[in-house]
Amino acid sequence: MTPSTNQVYPVIWHNNSVSLIDQTRLPNEYTFVAIHRSEDMAQAIKTMIVRGAPAIGIAAAYGLYLGAREIETSDRQEFLTHLEKVAQLLRSTRPTAVNLFWAIGRMLKTAHESLGTVAEIKEILFETAEAINHEDLQTCQMIGDHGLTVLPSTPEKLTLLTHCNAGALATAGYGTALGVVRSAWRENRLARVFADETRPRLQGAKLTTWECVQEGIPVTLITDNMAAHCMQQGLIHAVVVGADRIAANGDTANKIGTYSVAIAAKAHNIPFFVAAPLSTVDFELSDGSQIPIEERNPEEIYQVGDTILTPSGVEFYNPAFDVTPAELITAIITEKGAFAPGNLAKYQLQQYVS
Repeated sequence: MTPSTNQVYPVIWHNNSVSLIDQTRLPNEYTFVAIHRSEDMAQAIKTMIVRGAPAIGIAAAYGLYLGAREIETSDRQEFLTHLEKVAQLLRSTRPTAVNLFWAIGRMLKTAHESLGTVAEIKEILFETAEAINHEDLQTCQMIGDHGLTVLPSTPEKLTLLTHCNAGALATAGYGTALGVVRSAWRENRLARVFADETRPRLQGAKLTTWECVQEGIPVTLITDNMAAHCMQQGLIHAVVVGADRIAANGDTANKIGTYSVAIAAKAHNIPFFVAAPLSTVDFELSDGSQIPIEERNPEEIYQVGDTILTPSGVEFYNPAFDVTPAELITAIITEKGAFAPGNLAKYQLQQYVS
């Protein structure tokens, strides 16, 4: 697949390397970064060149293959030992996004179950990474279609609020929350998207609005602290967000600020939907209190470009995610359908189904 400015594919195999859209340069520059080594992929994930839970998982899968390609041995056990070291490097990049761990686990399982030579294992690892990428695109399209079944029925077209970026850039190329938006737009059910700017990394302002503009979807940017006001004014019919990890009971970790939006939606009797693939569900965690929350560099808070916003002596707290309790979530929209958070457990056996 060749990179194209007509369609957004954030992670693809191209010219014998992984081509990533550099999301740190959007919306001003639409550029690609070629990744040839597993160490470079780990750095790209850590520095948010690639971001969004599904996209991170896809990138990690390719990263593990790149690492496998670098291992120079024909001894199977020695190869698998070195492969685990590559996996650990990739696991250490972003602790909250469970798709990262899911993709690495699937890749390692494939390697251990293969009875072929080291060369054959490397080949099947590449095929598995490609499969993870293509499957995610199909999954997101199904999420979008299932989302249509639960969106409110109103005489007028819908206005949806979203937080952070859960679009093509965060997945294989269609989106989870923005997948629902895209499907609604294509079915002529959508009037407009309201996008929270999403402090402090501004993914809503930089990425979500960029995606909407590319597709011609009407979009209005608001600051994070305007969401409740917009709901009070009757401007929002429903909220649709993505997820980085979902516990077995439906508690959902997503970009910091999501919890506040969910509380505001509940107060205004507005449905609040989470759109995510089943691979985002961590069935080993009983509830959201067990989800690890990544804390990022405080520079994201106190500095914009070269401008320092705060006086010296200020202390900082910069969690990248928060957890929205299941009782605030109207439904979780997956590739298998939309259902109440409490019904997640019955899908446990399907988390590795293609």
